[in-house]
Amino acid sequence: MKTVFADVAVIGAGPAGLAAAAQAKKSGAKRVVALERNPAPGGILRQCIHDGFGLYRYGKALTGPEYAALAANEAASAGAELMFGCTVTELNAERQLYAVSRSGYFHIRAKAVVWASGCRERTRGALMIPGSRPAGVFTAGTVQEMLNLMNLKIGRRAVILGSGDVGLIAARRLTLCGTTVAAIAEAGPEPSGLARNVAQCAADFGIPLLTRTTVGRIIGAKRVEGVELCSADEAMRPIPGTERTVPCDTLVLSVGLIPETELLRGAGLFTGAQTDRYLSTAVPGIFSCGNCRKVEQLADFVSECGEAAGRNAARFALGLPPDAVIPEKSRSLPTGFPAPGAVTCTLCPRGCTVQCSGDGVFSGNFCPRGAEFARAEQTSPMRTFTASLPSASGRAVSVRSASPVPVKDLLPLARRLSGKVLPGKSYSAGDELPDLGVRLIVTGQSSF
Repeated sequence: MKTVFADVAVIGAGPAGLAAAAQAKKSGAKRVVALERNPAPGGILRQCIHDGFGLYRYGKALTGPEYAALAANEAASAGAELMFGCTVTELNAERQLYAVSRSGYFHIRAKAVVWASGCRERTRGALMIPGSRPAGVFTAGTVQEMLNLMNLKIGRRAVILGSGDVGLIAARRLTLCGTTVAAIAEAGPEPSGLARNVAQCAADFGIPLLTRTTVGRIIGAKRVEGVELCSADEAMRPIPGTERTVPCDTLVLSVGLIPETELLRGAGLFTGAQTDRYLSTAVPGIFSCGNCRKVEQLADFVSECGEAAGRNAARFALGLPPDAVIPEKSRSLPTGFPAPGAVTCTLCPRGCTVQCSGDGVFSGNFCPRGAEFARAEQTSPMRTFTASLPSASGRAVSVRSASPVPVKDLLPLARRLSGKVLPGKSYSAGDELPDLGVRLIVTGQSSF
């Protein structure tokens, strides 16, 4: 069996892992390897073709593939080795890892390990929703993957359970792909997603967002035929006698994330990826960062966490004490329904909640651009249009509009592009697609 020796081994090449690998190398680690089970870097960002990433880290709004490409380039330029199609099967307390790829089973001996595996979604089984097991029940992340990386249609009419950011974004994407979203049901008193996503993903398209509402039963045998919506009590349980049936052929679940930490048990870590302020776990030399440690609101915050873990892992490998910590500051962005007359500015990392008094006077903005943004939201709101287009090669090509598009034009533009198949060639980020009636810029291309 082949053995690989490394100063720092990073598990996962999403935003946390890529930042950790880059920073570990910059901090003096001689050999840094990052293992990723997917065929390309970026983790979940690969399928997040919408914009809104990067305002904190890069000072501009990026799509997920664009953010992933920048992070991967930073890691590779720093000298980290990125290994794709590699699945870690075992980790022990001596910082030895075992992994498998198409070239076979191999062994890694590392002086320090950074665990950056991310999360998986909570499924229907965890919710124990009554009903049979028909086709048409998906998690929101699976919907994103199928729509954005595979160009597969999900269904004609959907109900979404859960109002987290992934569910809200899935609602918008389904709508633009031609699926009617009958409702977003949220068992709590307020949406759990960012206020800007409530506005731009639900309100922009007139999608009903029903709070204190949950799914009490799934109807259908071979395929979902409908769901039974119920009012929810304070404990988010269905209230008997409040049932009403909503016809649909698709149920999308956005009901929480579970950290991918099972393999840490082999190293004696039975309580997950908990860390101290230096991002070190209870096992010396094993560090953790990103969403497997704590689910962050933004990928930018995940990268910041990865950088601190990578620096301290490198220092451990070099026999130095840790010194990097995540800044102890409040970084909570507004969630739930936007306040009446208020908008969340998306032009800079502050994310100001700008309030209009009704007589044209704005407050809450830290710069004049915030007032300009809020004024435009009231008169002619604009959005960056994003889409995934199939190519003759079978690979999906993600694109964004070169400039913002009026909200009222988003659906007509999506319908105009429906069925369009691009030539079967290789596309690079930054390429402009001609002859589509609107300037579209390529942001990425699926690897399968």
